[in-house]
Amino acid sequence: MKMKHNKKRNTAFLFEVLIRELTKTMISKDKNKKKAILNMIRENFRGNTLLAKDLDLYKSILDTDKADRRLAEKIIYETRVQKSSIDNKSLFAQQSALINRINKELSPDVFNNFVPNYKDIATIFQIFHPKTKTKQRVIMESYLVKKMISEEEKEKELLKPIDNLTYKMFAKKFNEKYSSKLLDEQKELLKHYVGSFIDNGIELKIFLNDEIPKLRESVEKALTLEEIKSDKDMFENTKRVLEMLTKLPKRPVDNVFIHDILKIQNLVKEIQS
Repeated sequence: MKMKHNKKRNTAFLFEVLIRELTKTMISKDKNKKKAILNMIRENFRGNTLLAKDLDLYKSILDTDKADRRLAEKIIYETRVQKSSIDNKSLFAQQSALINRINKELSPDVFNNFVPNYKDIATIFQIFHPKTKTKQRVIMESYLVKKMISEEEKEKELLKPIDNLTYKMFAKKFNEKYSSKLLDEQKELLKHYVGSFIDNGIELKIFLNDEIPKLRESVEKALTLEEIKSDKDMFENTKRVLEMLTKLPKRPVDNVFIHDILKIQNLVKEIQS
């Protein structure tokens, strides 16, 4: 079930409806109302307020266009990391205070103002929300990336998918070569990697979102094992693997990336056996 979007808790939405209301006051020449809105915008969306910082994260995505896919994905990843560092209770309090001011000093009708990019800011709200399910988040991120990349990049991606016959032949060769030699989780990884050529990598991203944290947890546990702690080389090598896992989400998903995951999966299996 898709999580409901709470527009009044969406900082970008609050900013946009105020901007729309400000435009109305300029047309109607309502100076008092215009002054009240400008004060709200200055006090809430300027300087070091949490609302200003939160709005900047939305704008980092909304204002990006003509980027390549890798840059777009990195921007989304970094904004999500920064979003997780914002104190949600304090942000909620600032939003509540602003909502209260809008209701009292302006009108609840302000929240009915038409916002042209409503779908995009609602999507960003949902990828930022910790309760959004992994699959939904990946699909929504894919939608945002398409909005952020250049027309040239889009044209390249239209040429990228391979037809079903090529895919079937590739999958058949993969099964013949690897099916008897790999761990189940390695087969699963490679199956999604093969499939990523026709679904733009959505299922692969969902799988990696689950697999990488599991591998990291296993390697962290391995560092506490006496046989590894007592062997300096083993301990240092295990620490290096953990560092590699920490950096993986920032790397492009290519052959080298997949090869590194396969090696770590093998290592984890050896530790557990």
